[in-house]
Amino acid sequence: MKIMVIQGPNLNMLGMREPNIYGRMKLEDIHKQMQSVADQAGTEIEFFQSNFEGEIVDKIQECVGTADGIIINPAAYTHTSIAIHDAILAVSLPTIEVHISNPARREDYRKTSLIAPVTAGQIIGFGPIGYHLAMMGMLQIFEQIKAIKTANKGE
Repeated sequence: MKIMVIQGPNLNMLGMREPNIYGRMKLEDIHKQMQSVADQAGTEIEFFQSNFEGEIVDKIQECVGTADGIIINPAAYTHTSIAIHDAILAVSLPTIEVHISNPARREDYRKTSLIAPVTAGQIIGFGPIGYHLAMMGMLQIFEQIKAIKTANKGE
């Protein structure tokens, strides 16, 4: 099975961007850790980062037939993007939303996620370890999907 990891705007600046909020870990280091988990689980993983909403929508749409689940940190688009919401809804793939910080503890305009209603769940406020938690969640979803397929074959 394959996981597509989609990172939104400014996440390419992790490690230097507001380290008091996001920490000092770089995006590349987060991806290396996720790759290690995927390798151990025998799961494929692909990484994508963009600062442009349309590119993120395109990547979500490209997941049809090429990925089995999406882990996404839409970053600032969390609060504004109906397009990303609609793309996730359209592809009908299990999706987990991740945020390094806890938006509920930040500015009021960050407290609403337009993405959450179309995801399997959210992992927020745990720092970079949230991506590891998202991997564990997605791997569990994959196990549930496999179990359902196996059960349906036996009917």
